[in-house]
Amino acid sequence: MKLLATIILFIFVSASTYAQEMDNNKLQEIIHKNADTLNGVSGNWKFLYKEVPMLCVTDQTNNRMRIISPIAESKKLDKDLLLDAMTANFHSALDVKYAISNEILWSVYIHPLKELSNEQVENAISQVYYAAKTFGTTFSSTELIFGGGQVEEKPKDDKIIEEKTRKF
Repeated sequence: MKLLATIILFIFVSASTYAQEMDNNKLQEIIHKNADTLNGVSGNWKFLYKEVPMLCVTDQTNNRMRIISPIAESKKLDKDLLLDAMTANFHSALDVKYAISNEILWSVYIHPLKELSNEQVENAISQVYYAAKTFGTTFSSTELIFGGGQVEEKPKDDKIIEEKTRKF
């Protein structure tokens, strides 16, 4: 019994040694490694990833982080596109969601900051990118799509893409 308790304690201590406490410095290093460009100050970065504009905003005090990418002005989107985006939030957007704030439709990844791993940050950037790029077509953040409710593929409006990049 003592041996089992010792083994469990060793595993717990070893696992906690490898646990990562993400902070703004580590997050900035990961973004810098993956981004085409990076500007801003600690906790508020603007960057391009594969030519797609993104923002990363953190609040270390309240343990929050979000990576976002602007997609389009919400008033320019018809009801069907918005409904497709809401359906995608359930089926194909996975860890990223489509959301509207300040009359802009965004691809959004939100997570507690400290609990993030390096791999989760890299995956978040990738998913925000794919959700922004596939808006209006497959509405997916990866190649993986969970069952039913798949949206019909629609032609993408290049004018929306140009506008979001220019305004960013």
